[in-house]
Amino acid sequence: MTKVVLYHNPGCSKSRGALALLEPLGLALDVVEYLKAPLSRAELETLLDQLGGSPGGLVRKDKHFKELGLDPSDYEDREAVAQILSEHPRLMERPIAVADGRAVIGRPPERVLELIG
Repeated sequence: MTKVVLYHNPGCSKSRGALALLEPLGLALDVVEYLKAPLSRAELETLLDQLGGSPGGLVRKDKHFKELGLDPSDYEDREAVAQILSEHPRLMERPIAVADGRAVIGRPPERVLELIG
């Protein structure tokens, strides 16, 4: 049976959508509300490895990002991304699903199904 970890924010419609897609599949599903249990820097670095691609994609460049006065160009490398997300977990893109050493950002939510296909 495939084990899936879903880094979830119940206040996010995309995250709720990903959870609704995964729950009925009978998977070993571990739902982590990362705002209640923020990831450590080491966990963030592992997640970045599992995602592949540009590390900056894991950082939400939303209203909160702008309120903090941050510059998107400062958060493109692995070290900077791990640092900002360890300090401000709210800036982590969501949802993120992890299975078998691979991860995807669930935008759109159906992307989480790529891990179990």
